[in-house]
Amino acid sequence: MNRLWQGNWRTKARIVSGLILFCYVLWHFTNVGLGLFSLELMQGGQELLEELTEGPFGGLVLYGALLTHMGLALYRLARKRTLRMPASEAGQVLLGLTIPLLLMTHIVHTRVAENRFEVEPEMGFIAGLIWNSPTGWQQAALLLVVWIHACIGLHMWLRVLPAWRRVLPVMLSLATLVPAFALAGFLVQGRLQNMRLFDPEGGAALRESYGFPTAETFARLAEINRSLLGIFVGLVVLTMVIHYGRRFIGARRAVRIRYVDGPEISGQPGMTLLEMSRVAGVPHMALCGGRGRCTTCRVIVEDGAELLHPPEKAEADSLAAVNAPPNARLACQLRPKEPATVLRVFRSDGQQARAHQSLGQERRLAILFLDMRSFTARTTGQLPYDVVFLLNRFFDAIVPSITGAGGTVDKYLGDGLLAVFELDSEEASAKAAIEAAAGISSALQVFNQTLKAENAQPVAIGMGLHLGDLVLGEIGAVNLAPRTIIGDTVNAASRLEGQTKALGVEVLVSEAVLAAAGHDPEAHSLEVLELRGVAQPVRALALKRAATLPAVLSRQVETV
Repeated sequence: MNRLWQGNWRTKARIVSGLILFCYVLWHFTNVGLGLFSLELMQGGQELLEELTEGPFGGLVLYGALLTHMGLALYRLARKRTLRMPASEAGQVLLGLTIPLLLMTHIVHTRVAENRFEVEPEMGFIAGLIWNSPTGWQQAALLLVVWIHACIGLHMWLRVLPAWRRVLPVMLSLATLVPAFALAGFLVQGRLQNMRLFDPEGGAALRESYGFPTAETFARLAEINRSLLGIFVGLVVLTMVIHYGRRFIGARRAVRIRYVDGPEISGQPGMTLLEMSRVAGVPHMALCGGRGRCTTCRVIVEDGAELLHPPEKAEADSLAAVNAPPNARLACQLRPKEPATVLRVFRSDGQQARAHQSLGQERRLAILFLDMRSFTARTTGQLPYDVVFLLNRFFDAIVPSITGAGGTVDKYLGDGLLAVFELDSEEASAKAAIEAAAGISSALQVFNQTLKAENAQPVAIGMGLHLGDLVLGEIGAVNLAPRTIIGDTVNAASRLEGQTKALGVEVLVSEAVLAAAGHDPEAHSLEVLELRGVAQPVRALALKRAATLPAVLSRQVETV
């Protein structure tokens, strides 16, 4: 969790102000969506929100967060030494600059109209006033722009957490529902309130109750809106003048940086090494967007480290968290003023095996560990050709059950294998593992019938199914690093498979797999197993034949 708050005070202020604005926006959009049910619910939620934000403290927090967030964004843009940036970051910047242009009209016709012209900007008045008008379409666009900007910002902040990646599909669904709910509420109440507001009979009285602006008032509001927009545009222009002015002045004092595994580049003093790389078109990993949290942009300074400024506390903390050596620095925080030679720890150009997939990814998935029983005794005295022939026939028989369920064989282990079910969710992964185990058992029966017809001994197997956190990545020497999985979950699955022999069963399915697949573990009699190298006892369902798994889990037959 500490990784979320790493950075200087400006980074932390931007995060805090963004979270305050996100909470306000979420509440406000929910209020608008309540218009699907009634105007009273729509207005009631908004009044509760206004009680929190229109007081001295609430107003200071809300408008302080708005000005802080916008001011820090312009400050960061002015300080950038290059406008080259990843598409996600560029989109976030453009959306952020668009928001004030669209938001100004809303603020002027609500807060300014209320404070200066005694207009009552209730939800019914606003919805009816802008219904089916250019302003209405503009506010609908504002809703989408604000929400997309907020969701991108939240994702960029939280994506360094493994837990966030696990819940991301659910959060994407919720993120889609919020603006849809708000727009639906506006459509319903906008049409109804517009009819009421301009009804020939009761409309005049309703407009009077709202303090409906006169033509002169609308003209004054439009003038104020233009003035505020002019101020904002002026701030953006000033920001860009400062940006390009700094670049022009800095260009005269270029700093040269040589990459051990790449080209020699130059940049202006004050630029971060990451910015220098982007300007020069040098691929450089930065999963957190250059915010100093993920450490994937780190470099090893092989020459010139003594001439560089020491790392600030946030950078030092990030490097300490990954046990980086003393000469390691973060490219997104390092601002070279003297020549240096550096080595990128991670590359993202795809020209060698050490691309982004080699960095490792943590996911919670189901795995299956399988081993053939008494293989050594069975093959003693056989020719190598016969041993290999048997194994290949065996794997040809059972592996389609794994791949057909959506799994992949991570590695073959002589007379066994390790399979992982890398699907979109824990539930899908667990269900696929159970399906594969049942399929393997059925396929083994057919294979053994073939062996029997050849007067050969049948094959017996043991399988351990477990689910937990795994690290997926390319492990090994450069250009010789296969993608594999590691972690305590792999050890636990292996130990479960080992217990199948002692229990005289074909499969052990851990409680974690059952629960993730949507089955109630308490509905079955589970074995409590002490596994070597596993800290806590593991509860598992034991079956003599894995082919009976679907029937047992649907309670059509008893556990055997």
